[in-house]
Amino acid sequence: MIQLKSMLNCIDNSGAALVECVRVLGKKRPATVGDKIVVVIQKQRSLGHDLSAAAQAAVKVRRGDISHAVVVRTRKEYGRADGSYIRFDDNACVLINKSGDPLGTRLSGAVGRELKKKKWSKILSLAPAYV
Repeated sequence: MIQLKSMLNCIDNSGAALVECVRVLGKKRPATVGDKIVVVIQKQRSLGHDLSAAAQAAVKVRRGDISHAVVVRTRKEYGRADGSYIRFDDNACVLINKSGDPLGTRLSGAVGRELKKKKWSKILSLAPAYV
């Protein structure tokens, strides 16, 4: 359950490490796996102390930027149609652009299977595993 002021880990290589939810798009309830949210980048990933021009170009977002994201893991357990319940260790998201494509080219960690049902196949193809 992701709502206003919820902090999430960003699991792609777009340059963001920690983001804060400022809006849940498309519904009046808290966001769950597969829902789209608006986030503010709170913390950037460190790339080392001396940044070359190539490393600076690889960073797609900066601290304070506003971006759209898709929730891929939540701490709050939720039920599935087969009767099982699933819960992850953290809240996590993937940053996307306005057309819905991920900003990063690599994901770290598993994502929820509900992304398949909600038509986020591009994120599923980048993920190393889905549970």
